[in-house]
Amino acid sequence: MSEIRLSTECVRYIALFESMTDASIKDCIIDDGRVIYVVNTGDMGAAIGKRGDNINRVKRSVDKHIELIEYSDEPVTFIKNAFGTVSIKSVKISSKGDKKIAYVDVSASEKGLAIGRNGSNIEKVKMVVSRHHDIDDVILE
Repeated sequence: MSEIRLSTECVRYIALFESMTDASIKDCIIDDGRVIYVVNTGDMGAAIGKRGDNINRVKRSVDKHIELIEYSDEPVTFIKNAFGTVSIKSVKISSKGDKKIAYVDVSASEKGLAIGRNGSNIEKVKMVVSRHHDIDDVILE
């Protein structure tokens, strides 16, 4: 895993989130009007809270869209977590030369959801997977 560098703004967002939810955050990415938190394994329940109270309180406080991804040391599990509610059939990670590529099998009916509006979901997945597991590309099949 490459070293993750956090901006001062990200450190502030992490401190705010942790103080409001009691969940531990591994990473924070600020991207185009949204804040993406990578939550430590097992802390997703605390991050969301009963009936979504914790995450909604954070949303109101930062006035940005919040996305949560549960961290996993296992790249395949992490990729599945990064896609959120999209049903993933399988993930295969292979090396082509000096690049690692993840091939993600998604049903045709959910491919649009996996890509997201203007590619925002697939770009988010590529970004976090690259930061945490040194995978160079994620390709939908």
